[in-house]
Amino acid sequence: MADPGRYRVLFADFLDENSVESPVLSDIADLVLVGAFDEKDLAAHLPEADAIVLYHDVPLLGESSFAAASRCRCVIRAGVGYNNIDLEAASRHGVVVCNVPDYGTEEVADHTILFLLALARRLVECHGDIRAGTWHYRSAEGTPRLRGKTLGLIGCGRIGTAVAIRAKALGLDVVFYDPDLRQGMDKAIGIRRVFRVEDLLAQSHFVSLHCYLDESTRHIIDRKAVAAMRPGTYVLNTARGPCIDAEALLEGLDSGKIAAAALDVVEREPLDDARLREHPRILFTPHSAFYSVEGFVELRTKAAEEVRRVLLGEPPRNPVRHPPGGPA
Repeated sequence: MADPGRYRVLFADFLDENSVESPVLSDIADLVLVGAFDEKDLAAHLPEADAIVLYHDVPLLGESSFAAASRCRCVIRAGVGYNNIDLEAASRHGVVVCNVPDYGTEEVADHTILFLLALARRLVECHGDIRAGTWHYRSAEGTPRLRGKTLGLIGCGRIGTAVAIRAKALGLDVVFYDPDLRQGMDKAIGIRRVFRVEDLLAQSHFVSLHCYLDESTRHIIDRKAVAAMRPGTYVLNTARGPCIDAEALLEGLDSGKIAAAALDVVEREPLDDARLREHPRILFTPHSAFYSVEGFVELRTKAAEEVRRVLLGEPPRNPVRHPPGGPA
């Protein structure tokens, strides 16, 4: 039987051990690893939950869950995005929702530059040709010089800014579109700003996504966007899969409007679309851009520390805005 003087924290999904969280919370709370994949897996545990830590395996935490979790004070989304939490339902039931917006900034920015260099320098093609017995510089034919090329960022928050700083070191001209970013940030970091996504697409040799997923960014790369791109654009996505319309991407690749794409995220994960998976000009990683040994510990620690603050009556550091949106 649970100690009535202690809190109960549900780790809803993804985690199968709590070695990082236990030192932060075990003196005040019992930690329950549910391993859920949908709301019904959580149902039996919700009435006793004082806090919930949610990753991404549960597609949506909605009204029925918040209604059942009458003791719950907070839901901490262990990650940057919070699209799998019904913010209106949380608000109706007096539950504060927080995220961990800063844990993977370096990792995702580094991963973006990895993608950019791998595509531009024909890394996979060269490696494949060598494995097939070929040793010739022509494997790299078509490689552009990076200095002076334009990198367009859709979203210029923490991660976008980190990408911009890295890209400038490579001699890239960086331009961004971000309607939520306050004025003057372009001057602060020495890059250019546009106020229409079409203006960004028309001039960018590389287009990289660093935005939250909401209704304004869902399929922000669609057929219209592809049509606005310059021929031979490279497309990079380390943000959210649904920011790109897969049909538009495939059409752009097959027409040559898009030279190549690098995707850490796709609309349906795990990737089940053979057209994408087998396309010769798409480079994939398995939603791993966020990960480093240190970054994963940081994510888990910060999520647990936010739970602790809320349970002990301290103000949370990262309550999310409602409605959702803004730069990542």
